[in-house]
Amino acid sequence: MKVYAQTLNLKDDPVIIEKYKDYHQNVWPEVLAALKFVGILDMKIFLHGRRLFMYMETEDEFIPEVDLPRYLEQDPRCQEWEDLMGEFQEPVPAAKPGEKWSMMEQVFKL
Repeated sequence: MKVYAQTLNLKDDPVIIEKYKDYHQNVWPEVLAALKFVGILDMKIFLHGRRLFMYMETEDEFIPEVDLPRYLEQDPRCQEWEDLMGEFQEPVPAAKPGEKWSMMEQVFKL
């Protein structure tokens, strides 16, 4: 199993933040199925202020640069979900050009 951590910000608007949280209480089944299909075993998203932290556990064969784009191809609803969520999100200041979710470096493990 591999683990990944990523971060991004939500737009600085309490209404947008609440809508984002509401959507994630009822993630579309096509999205959940596609994430599992590409090798994501578990995913958790945490919120602090407007900063999101996503933790993923994946199969050993999972390659983010390959499998995350492949997730979008599994069902048209996946791209629709990503486009919708993109209306709420913005990159963190340290993001690379064109990067949405920024990979985080693991600096400690117990």
